[in-house]
Amino acid sequence: MSGLDELDRPGPTEGAEALTGARTDTRAGARADADTVADADTVADADTVADGRKPAAPRRGVVDPVKALMHRHRELCERAVDPLEIAAGLEAHGVTDRTAARFRHRDVFSLAEEMYARVPRDGDAPPPTPPTAIPRPRLDWALFTLLPGALCAATVTGVRLTQGRTCLLVAAAGILAVTLALHAALRRGPLSPHSGAHPGRHRTDAWTCWLLGYAALGDGLLRAAVGGGPDGLPDGTADGPWPLAAAPLLTLALACAPAAWSAHFLAVRARRRLDASRGLEEFAASVQPLLLGALALFLCALAALHAVCVAALGEPADHGHTLALGALLFLARLLTVHGFAHAPAVVLGAAGAAEALAPAMVFAGRLPGCGFLAAPVESLVTAWGPAGVPSLICAAAALTLLIHATRTLTRASAHARTDQPC
Repeated sequence: MSGLDELDRPGPTEGAEALTGARTDTRAGARADADTVADADTVADADTVADGRKPAAPRRGVVDPVKALMHRHRELCERAVDPLEIAAGLEAHGVTDRTAARFRHRDVFSLAEEMYARVPRDGDAPPPTPPTAIPRPRLDWALFTLLPGALCAATVTGVRLTQGRTCLLVAAAGILAVTLALHAALRRGPLSPHSGAHPGRHRTDAWTCWLLGYAALGDGLLRAAVGGGPDGLPDGTADGPWPLAAAPLLTLALACAPAAWSAHFLAVRARRRLDASRGLEEFAASVQPLLLGALALFLCALAALHAVCVAALGEPADHGHTLALGALLFLARLLTVHGFAHAPAVVLGAAGAAEALAPAMVFAGRLPGCGFLAAPVESLVTAWGPAGVPSLICAAAALTLLIHATRTLTRASAHARTDQPC
């Protein structure tokens, strides 16, 4: 997938949206901010040329470019509690360090400091905000992130201990309980979107459910399809004609807790870097290792959980598919949390469609004269096994989102202060 900048045109996050007070076109805002300097330098000469007179003494009312910029972003300056929020808001409108240099400032942070200092306020200006202390994780979201894994473990145990209609009832009740627990965990704490970062029409629920369903049943279906089956419907066991893999589902449910802690790690340390940085490029360079570190922490925890689940359930290990799917879902959630919901929706949809296409091509190859359709998938299954297809798809999708995240989650506007507790 190319053209990552076109995948996502995020709106302001809660902090940036609350500061700006109005959604303006990014390119137009940046162009107008840059043209303010030119207007300031030429307005006096233009008046004298129009009158046909030589310029006399310097005029006292020379246009102030910074004042004109403050007028354009009046609500941003009035609502800001410190210069960093003004810098994040300016960056969200396309103002860069190069633009700030035309206002005779070395970077956007220096320009934001002047704008903040010149805003008229009642009384003395408040003292500079001290560096943000790392807040402790709240007990409510910490407990909610443990619920999906606990309920999923209870469901898998119940399914293995029952048979027939009772097994179906236990599975249905367990799926409902895990779904409700996941919904609660994703609406609190670090995994919940900011108040101003609603996904809108860019929702990923359906494709996420499809990817999880394929992790449980897809490999068994693909293996049976290549062998000429399946000969029956899944019966909830790992030895049936259409085997069920419970280890990936249990691993991903248990991984909800380390995903929340990794997102918390990234959020609080990125805000501290925002306090300490003196330029947009410096901030981006300091946050990128934090993003990669959070992903690495999550993958290490995911690998350990998968090894435990495989040993406990006695299923064959499939680390590649589980790790690739876990990384894909984690990066998609991070982008959605910070208001970049378009790219996750596109990438998850493409990955789900590709996984659905693999067994469909095998079935289509059974038609007369269409055997060539199944040849690529059968070759990949022969070389890497049934898990090689979803592993390759999810790894490519996760890499795409990672590249996109390193260009969007390293912006100051993505980590503006919000009222969301971490």
